[in-house]
Amino acid sequence: MSGRDGGKKKPLKQPKKQAKDMDEDELAFKQKQKDEQKKLQEMKEKAQKGPLVGGGIKKSSKK
Repeated sequence: MSGRDGGKKKPLKQPKKQAKDMDEDELAFKQKQKDEQKKLQEMKEKAQKGPLVGGGIKKSSKK
């Protein structure tokens, strides 16, 4: 028993994940996700500018 055993132990190093080869289906899926993300971002920007549709029929409340 040496005096240096105290404290946290260092975790073992994990091997690096290898970049796996993606087939066409996976590439198409990732591209589709990127396109949807861009559309959502554009919609958010438009929503911050103001309402998409102005006016419309307003219902009157009962008094």
